[in-house]
Amino acid sequence: MGRPEGGFGPRINDRIRITPIRLIDENGEMVGVVETDEARRRAMDVGLDLVEIAADVRPPVCKIMDFGKYKYEQSKKDRQGKKSKASEMKEVRLGRSMKIDPHDVEIRVQQALRFLLEGNKVQLVASYRGRELAHKEIGEAKMDDVIKKLCELGRLESAPKLAGKRLTAIIAPDRAKADSWRRKHGDSKAAKAAEKGADKAPAVDAAPAASGERLQVPASAAKSD
Repeated sequence: MGRPEGGFGPRINDRIRITPIRLIDENGEMVGVVETDEARRRAMDVGLDLVEIAADVRPPVCKIMDFGKYKYEQSKKDRQGKKSKASEMKEVRLGRSMKIDPHDVEIRVQQALRFLLEGNKVQLVASYRGRELAHKEIGEAKMDDVIKKLCELGRLESAPKLAGKRLTAIIAPDRAKADSWRRKHGDSKAAKAAEKGADKAPAVDAAPAASGERLQVPASAAKSD
């Protein structure tokens, strides 16, 4: 066996032309510098492959291993890395706690629900100005109402807390709730969720939302305003 199909990946077995090499055996032990033919023979004797793992040093470093298993583990790591990268923190700004219109709040709720369906965490942010801090309970009540709606698809990870003039809370996605919603409504509807929210809410720190049918908030989370 030579280099993997397509010419990509590390050199293996008879494609390793440089000699000598620095060899690591199948148990992870450093053998030392040996002739490449000898290293290939060792690999064949134990039914494994000789794989070049560090080509940019001299002598290059090679290891005796199961190359098929190695490729599988690398592929698994790559998938996990992509999955982690896809999960982000999306900030949804509710604006000034005393001023924001109930309709604007609902738009942001729709966007936040879509982010949760996509597997992202949502940070809710409400702000105060001047004397509004004297009536911060108004903003807290609005924040609690939004959290109640979002917990239909997520869970409260960080309770509302006031830092200066910003009231923040974090909602994490809940896979079981999201899967239940998809079974009830269908993946296509989830992909088209929050059309109006995507078009009308510039105060969301996120990529543009998908167009299509608006996500239906469950009846138990109807607007309280």
